[in-house]
Amino acid sequence: MTSPTASRRTILAAIAALPLAGCAARAVHGTDAGGVERLDPALDRIIPRTAHVETIATGYRWAEGPVWNARDGSLLFSDVPANVIHRWVPGEGARPWLDPSGLAGPIPAEIREAGANGLAIDRAGSLVMGDSGSRTVARLDMATRAKTVLADRFEGKRFNSPNDVALAHGGAIYFTDPPYGLAGGDASPVKELAFNGVYRLASDGAVTLIDDGLSFPNGIALSPDERTLYVSISDPERPELLAYPLDAAGRAGTPRRLFDFRAGVAAKQPGLPDGMTVDARGTLFATGPGGVHVLTPDGRLLGRIATGVAIANCAIGAGYLYLASSDRIARIALA
Repeated sequence: MTSPTASRRTILAAIAALPLAGCAARAVHGTDAGGVERLDPALDRIIPRTAHVETIATGYRWAEGPVWNARDGSLLFSDVPANVIHRWVPGEGARPWLDPSGLAGPIPAEIREAGANGLAIDRAGSLVMGDSGSRTVARLDMATRAKTVLADRFEGKRFNSPNDVALAHGGAIYFTDPPYGLAGGDASPVKELAFNGVYRLASDGAVTLIDDGLSFPNGIALSPDERTLYVSISDPERPELLAYPLDAAGRAGTPRRLFDFRAGVAAKQPGLPDGMTVDARGTLFATGPGGVHVLTPDGRLLGRIATGVAIANCAIGAGYLYLASSDRIARIALA
């Protein structure tokens, strides 16, 4: 079987890029790009029956990390291999916003994905990122574009390639650190940690390891009450979504498996468990084989949203669910 690293990034990204190599991103409006599989009537209260998937921008090598900026009504998202963050504005389309988004200067051969990956906006309006190329968790001042490294090591060893981030109201940052940004993945000669971790970065800068036993931790999100941490595993041998209980101090307990994606992997549906988002009611929108799985907080599958290609991540904003899907950004209206 293809290695998990190759399955998650190398193959999917390469296939997505082939017909679009060298193309500039362009805005597309009203294009039907997929559909909704309704498995439970409760989905109608989340996604209207009249809603459809539309592509709003395309031409990317691997779209990731969407986040809605409510302050100016725009969507920011990463093109990780291209090392660019783009900004999409309704009625105007998408344009490059930050280049480079991650590692600046000549890119060494040891780095496979130089750009920023998962994005989040904190309560002060700054952009927090899993900076895959720079191997850090960083904060960006949206006005000046000045970047501040928040963490780059655990117990003296450099992170692999921080991937996705989730922000707690008190200032803590939860993040995942798979090896996808390194050429060679786990076999990379510059990989300093013997594991791929899930971490909590406290507001005082202290980094705490939550889990070092996951093969390829990837997407991460918090429940609205911040008592549950969700983490996806992008491993075809263990494609799962885990739920960790959190205590009042934000410390994680033993996780439970919330959802098993093995059936989708066996059916060779596009994608693996990856990024996710959670609405105010606690509904999870979790990417996986076949699209975004809409789940109740107890893991009941209500339906799936598909674009026909792998979906890496998603975000909610201004009444829509935005989908970073291979070479494109799509959206669907929410109830």
